[in-house]
Amino acid sequence: MTSIFRTAMGPDFHRLHPQLQRRFSVGLASGEACTGRGVMDRVWHGGAFVKPFLALGGTRNILVPREGRRVPFMIENVPYADSFGRETVSFVRTFDLPGRARRFDAQMVLSPLGDRVLDYLGTHQHLATDLFLRAEPDGSLLIRSGEHRFREGVVDVRVPELVGATAEVRESYDDAAGRFRIQVRVVNRYFGPLFGYEGSFRAEYTDVRRCGVRPGLRPVREEARA
Repeated sequence: MTSIFRTAMGPDFHRLHPQLQRRFSVGLASGEACTGRGVMDRVWHGGAFVKPFLALGGTRNILVPREGRRVPFMIENVPYADSFGRETVSFVRTFDLPGRARRFDAQMVLSPLGDRVLDYLGTHQHLATDLFLRAEPDGSLLIRSGEHRFREGVVDVRVPELVGATAEVRESYDDAAGRFRIQVRVVNRYFGPLFGYEGSFRAEYTDVRRCGVRPGLRPVREEARA
């Protein structure tokens, strides 16, 4: 068995920086969870028109409805088997913004064909998107999202491009600083940049079989549809 990310990337996985290979080997097979702690130099938004959408998303831990600089940050990547028996890895990001902390939750599983990762967003997994992972020539990782789908009850519809967005994540390892560096941009095809953040963090690894999954990390509702 390998991690869901190694499986999705195939031989391309071995082109990643060794530290990225370890971070994205987190899974049930490795038995490791990864917690990153650092600072986001900037958490930014697009124009004023996006604020109502970010505020709405913030009620379900989707995106972050506030901006900030030098924001303390934590990301928790913990593997577990969801209620449908699928290996899942949490991507729960906590931004310690003034007033109160804000979370951006995602849970990732391998797609049925094994060629991409399926990303469920938020506390109730109402949004799902395909993620395509690629190693860059410098050993960094580039992740791009595909189409988004909204799912609630019998409803299963593609989110129109007019209100949807494409996410691009670039993650690298800075050997001199001993830190991971990350840059995230969420862009709408028609309205331009909507949301993003950039900064760095250090990672530590724990034995998930010993520590388990802390309360509150898993979503309130899990979606079976891939």
